[in-house]
Amino acid sequence: MTEVAIQRDVLFDNDAAAAANRARFRAAGTYVLNLMSGPGSGKTTLLERTAERLRGRVRLGVIVGDIQTRRDADRIGRHGVAVHQVNTGGGCHLDARMVAAALDVMDPADFDVLIVENVGNLVCPAEFDLGEHDKAMILSVTEGADKPAKYPLMFHESRLMILGKVDLLPYVDFDPDAAVADARALNPALAVLRLSSKTGEGLDDWADWLLQRMRQFRDGR
Repeated sequence: MTEVAIQRDVLFDNDAAAAANRARFRAAGTYVLNLMSGPGSGKTTLLERTAERLRGRVRLGVIVGDIQTRRDADRIGRHGVAVHQVNTGGGCHLDARMVAAALDVMDPADFDVLIVENVGNLVCPAEFDLGEHDKAMILSVTEGADKPAKYPLMFHESRLMILGKVDLLPYVDFDPDAAVADARALNPALAVLRLSSKTGEGLDDWADWLLQRMRQFRDGR
């Protein structure tokens, strides 16, 4: 009797949904960014500041992922941004099917830029393709400079690393050069921005990066 081993990638269904999302974004002409980080890094505050910086310049939409509550969505929505909350009910990340369900509520054709604020976790979100064009992540200086070496996948997969809460550098034991060196050892092409949502440092550079990536997407690059 011959035994036949049948194997299927555990992410097969997710990748198929991600491909469908990506086709939908392409047809709509919408640039999509998957924004990731550990919990408490400042993603939501950054998105509030982003809404302020981009108001009147692009049509911005946000999909917010959290385990429970819609508090982050409510905060962002107060800035006049169209926002949809996705609660995972315990899951540590968003997947492509969750994003697809959100797109039934938020038509991507209504937006020039759509940002997915993923669940706060330094591991799982980087494993799941959502159909986005880019991944970006925030490493706040309160988390420790050792995080790229300890949690490599997110740094390897991201196009941009934001060093967040840099206004706190005088008060914490964080070596920015060491963090960037470890991250670029994993991903030599990684772009890095220093940013403080509190003082405004780096916010214009962040807005410019988003707009540049949107234009490059539309130009087919």
